[in-house]
Amino acid sequence: MVRLLEKRQRTGSVLTFFAIATFSLHILVLFLFLLQGLNIRQLSLRKPPNFVQLINGKPVANIDDLPREPEAIRQFISKTMISMFSWSGTLPPQTIEEVASPKSDLGILINTTQGGSQKISTSSWVASFALSEDFRKGFLSTVAEMTPPEVFSENPNQAMTSQLVIKRVYPPKQIAPGKWQVGMVADLVQKNRVGGAKLITPFNKDFLVRAADYFANPQADNSTDLQKAIYSVRADRLEIYEIRNLCLLDDYNPNENKSKQCGTGQTSDSFIR
Repeated sequence: MVRLLEKRQRTGSVLTFFAIATFSLHILVLFLFLLQGLNIRQLSLRKPPNFVQLINGKPVANIDDLPREPEAIRQFISKTMISMFSWSGTLPPQTIEEVASPKSDLGILINTTQGGSQKISTSSWVASFALSEDFRKGFLSTVAEMTPPEVFSENPNQAMTSQLVIKRVYPPKQIAPGKWQVGMVADLVQKNRVGGAKLITPFNKDFLVRAADYFANPQADNSTDLQKAIYSVRADRLEIYEIRNLCLLDDYNPNENKSKQCGTGQTSDSFIR
């Protein structure tokens, strides 16, 4: 009888060990499945390889998608800001006929911080896609508040134009992998079409720029001119994610610490996000 009980205890111990081992194996297999699923998800979300941008605009395939040519960054800043703050009241010509007789720019309504809405030029709206999405909305409100309604006036005696005159764009200073700081000194010149009275406003800014992804237009053949313009802006593979006022002490020299930020941390600075 005692031997029978001992035999049953040994059998129970073996079955218990086998059950525990089987359960542990199932847990291990489940963990491996979860790990494999996470790896597959990371592969599906991995960014496609980008290209290094050269001065002439020709891309070169490269595994590292963060480097950008300094001169390409400077050109990107200049092109974006000129498009953003050059208001003529007309649309860019798309045909030879429109060069002689350009179409009027009806403008695009943007909500302002004061609760109303004001127009910005179509070129400003297109250029705004060079900004990061979280910064773009607030910056467009600022541009709308800066844009005189006379830009869209059909009365030639009231109509106004605006042009950004860039004096200098300084070499980009890398602040992190794929991120740069670029200083620019310029003037915003607004004048009446009739009479030519001018209003010149200094436009000295520090731009924080970062490398961005780009996806080609999947329906390039069926796109409108506006859609093509937006895709061409994003093709630079760069985006501005913050703009700060720039104070100058004597001459701005990146090699010397003679510059400082205007209004850093001040809410009154409308260009700081």
